[in-house]
Amino acid sequence: MSNIIDLLSDIPDDVARLRRARPDAVANAELSFQALFEPAEEKDLPQAWRYAVATFIAGVSGSSSAARFYRDLLSDEAGEDLITLVNEAIARGTSTGPYTGGEYVVFDGPHAGLSAALDFAHLLTFHPKDASPAAIGHLQRAGFSDDAIVSLAQLISFVAFQLRVAHGLHVLAGGSAAAPATRARGVANPGWAPGPRTILPDVVSPTHFVNHSLGWKPWVADLPKEQFTPAHYDALVEPSRIDSEYFRLLARDPAALKARTLTDFDIFFNTEGGLGRAERELVATVVSRLNGCEYCASVHQARSKQEGGDAEAIDGLLRDGVGADLGTDAWNALRDAAVSLTATPFEFGPGDVEKLRAAGCDELAIIDVVNSASFFNWANRLMLTLGQPDVPKRFR
Repeated sequence: MSNIIDLLSDIPDDVARLRRARPDAVANAELSFQALFEPAEEKDLPQAWRYAVATFIAGVSGSSSAARFYRDLLSDEAGEDLITLVNEAIARGTSTGPYTGGEYVVFDGPHAGLSAALDFAHLLTFHPKDASPAAIGHLQRAGFSDDAIVSLAQLISFVAFQLRVAHGLHVLAGGSAAAPATRARGVANPGWAPGPRTILPDVVSPTHFVNHSLGWKPWVADLPKEQFTPAHYDALVEPSRIDSEYFRLLARDPAALKARTLTDFDIFFNTEGGLGRAERELVATVVSRLNGCEYCASVHQARSKQEGGDAEAIDGLLRDGVGADLGTDAWNALRDAAVSLTATPFEFGPGDVEKLRAAGCDELAIIDVVNSASFFNWANRLMLTLGQPDVPKRFR
């Protein structure tokens, strides 16, 4: 199979070659697809359901090429009845939702649990900040194991990344922005509730975006250390991560965790040309601020400052939001591009590319902007949907 993101973005060979200046990011995005859609063990998340969820996300997001790609894969695994139901869910989910408790599509029989998976996908696609212990309970009541919940969250979040990288590269290569679609309208209370296995941690939630460290507590049980196998240790990449509840939780799907981590490292730490480290971390902070992820914003605002970023501008971003003036045309152009890439449907267009070029970004730097913004649409969705931030006692 051709490289999937290259295929979805329909980029010419010169842009594809330039993308490979981040070779581990390219290779591990492909390995992420394999881990999440072609796993060695399906467990209670069948392969047909995985393709159905991705088809749905691509459809409601307005990505016609990705919707065709995943629908073709779904057709190899499922009958026309399931494809018809997914198409109906897309038609309704594009203009309603994002969390309607299954009202926009109802599956029964062998695919009954897929309704909850699409509810969850719609929530994470359009408004991940509203993820909650009740959403976890919704999946648990539909029969999903804790391993499957982690895999489903990874899959949805990965598709958010994949669609944005493909779209950003397409625009960079001269393509147009995505066609506008109706914004999703939410249901205030879909009637979900935490399940008997849902963890309700005792935390002090931040009341605003902060420029100090935060803790994080899961709503799903992490994998106990005594259950770690060599494959789980290998998936951590950095052994010290076993002391993190977040990484022990993601280790429930070790193949997906390893591929995601190596994608992350190449996007943010490969400094052979392209965008500076402070600027990549700025992009991560902008995306996290817009998506409402206080934890990720707290981490990456600090890293941008450590790499020489303008502390006053970053603090203004945290305080005032993505409309804040970041002090220079270059940083404002990065901010605007990150905001456009985060919007659903995708708003990143030729104007964003031209502003980046005018601000001094070469083609590889623009690819770094696309990769960095897209990756944090992956990271934020995991942090927001699997647990919540906690203010350490010293900052309360």
